[in-house]
Amino acid sequence: MKSIGVIGGGAWGTALAEVYARADRKTLLWARETEVVDSINTTHENTPFLPGVKLSPNLKATGDMADMKGFDILLLVTPAQHLGTSLKAMQSHLHKGQHLVICAKGIEITSGKLLTDIAAAIAPDCVISVLTGPTFAKEIASGCPAAVTLALADKAAGEELQAALATSDFRPYLTQDVIGTQVGGSIKNVIAIACGMAHGKGLGESARAALLTRGLAEMGRLSEALGGNAETLMGLCGVGDLTLTANSMQSRNFSLGAALGEGKTMAEVLATRSAVTEGVHTAEAALKLAATLNIEMPITAGVYACLHGGESVATVMKALMARPLGKE
Repeated sequence: MKSIGVIGGGAWGTALAEVYARADRKTLLWARETEVVDSINTTHENTPFLPGVKLSPNLKATGDMADMKGFDILLLVTPAQHLGTSLKAMQSHLHKGQHLVICAKGIEITSGKLLTDIAAAIAPDCVISVLTGPTFAKEIASGCPAAVTLALADKAAGEELQAALATSDFRPYLTQDVIGTQVGGSIKNVIAIACGMAHGKGLGESARAALLTRGLAEMGRLSEALGGNAETLMGLCGVGDLTLTANSMQSRNFSLGAALGEGKTMAEVLATRSAVTEGVHTAEAALKLAATLNIEMPITAGVYACLHGGESVATVMKALMARPLGKE
């Protein structure tokens, strides 16, 4: 497997495409936005979504989905809520045995399904996997080293794909727990919003540590209820990604929570952003899923109440502290 196509021209899609273009792989990036395609091809920079990062001259971009036909591997980096629509649009360009690597993080709101289930229904003849982990797009595009989780149920196919996606500065670790990997990548965004709220409200580092730890417990409960393994979340896709996302203003989810904690409204925060903040959607999807599985996710419920129910950060944090005492 030598050729890699990337579907999605946002910051993360561009960063992944840059990883492989820099490693002299045959790489092509598809972007919906004409300005992204033009910017990459003419100035070697994704000015709309990744300004200030110079990209390899080897990286080319296209707005024509037909150009993506025939690639060994396609990295799917469209927002989670649009993955199904994007896959349907490219269905005629896919081929049997092609590797589709889901690089988005989320749960579909309308169906409550994990992204691998959506992809498998649309492209049953393709090999579906998940790539996720603690990464910031600007760092990866700039050549900083990183390690991620690659999840694929078929061990032999996973090892082949792992070798194909590894570079000198981008190291994938393989797991067969596709469910747990997706839960980690999705729910950590919600917990990061909660941690941002605590930071913006000035509640201290101890409160943030508590939210991180109890948030990890929520991730584990959801993973096990869906058939995944809670132990998977002790790795890069869980603890690793949660630690990064819930502790830095580089994180869209943490910074959104921080702004809400400082007293800004959702409308005010989102009006200044061009990129999707996945935790906003995942909070709703996860809460619906938790209800159907009859499991408790109080931090997720609190974040949802702030984002979509009009509750204040102070009210939600007070309610979390007033919950019945429990065991570790």
